[in-house]
Amino acid sequence: MGNYLKTTILLTVLGALFLFVGHLLGGTGGMLIALLLSLGLTAFSYWQSERLALSMARAKPLPRSAAPWLHEANEQLSARAGIPAPPLYLSPDPQPNAFACGRGPGASSVCFTQGILEGMSQRAVIGVLAHELAHIKNRDVLTMSIVAAVSQAILFLQYFAYFIPMGRDERGGNALAALVALILAPFAAILIQMAISRTREYAADATGARLLGDPLPLADALETLGRAVQVLPSETAQPATAHMYIAQPFSGGLASLFSTHPPIEERVRRLRALSL
Repeated sequence: MGNYLKTTILLTVLGALFLFVGHLLGGTGGMLIALLLSLGLTAFSYWQSERLALSMARAKPLPRSAAPWLHEANEQLSARAGIPAPPLYLSPDPQPNAFACGRGPGASSVCFTQGILEGMSQRAVIGVLAHELAHIKNRDVLTMSIVAAVSQAILFLQYFAYFIPMGRDERGGNALAALVALILAPFAAILIQMAISRTREYAADATGARLLGDPLPLADALETLGRAVQVLPSETAQPATAHMYIAQPFSGGLASLFSTHPPIEERVRRLRALSL
């Protein structure tokens, strides 16, 4: 199944799940409330996600004088991708990592951590840049912002459920089933979010490799990042923005179990097997 078709199907399932939860809470009226809540959170995410992500990362614009080679690569690869060169930002985080944020071509930014610029070769960092530009070109930054907003809205609805009686006469014997569904819905939303994110990561890896004309810089970078995030904790990443990073910024325990990223080893394997 193609990456875009799979993403479309998963987004449809997530939206249907959200409306289903709204229906459980209040029938048609609940579905309408769920829809309005989803639209409100999506609109907020559309306009504010870039600013919030950069603020949480404590990012500042990356001066051209600090990394002229990276700015030049950004302009060249962006032209090759057919998109405006996005502004580059620097986060003081010592963990090697990077992320793209925004709404799409012409309205997005790419942020690098201090750790990635100081601890990795220019070749590897440019490989990471190609991956982030691929996310912008493919509009993944907008897709994942919407997914995160809808998933958060499902959690809000579950919270509201505590204040809504579940034993009404019209529900009859379905009250227990509705309660179980409300408990399980957020976990289902997390699984769908993980599936969409992993699909988009694989697609961005492949697109980034094609932009470079060589999959090895990105493959080497991912191997280095995979090792680094295990031993060097992030100082700025937040759970709400973890899905944006090229490598899962948290490690161990539930962070690994519910990771929005595919295994680094599988991403590297696919890149090394890619024929350009």
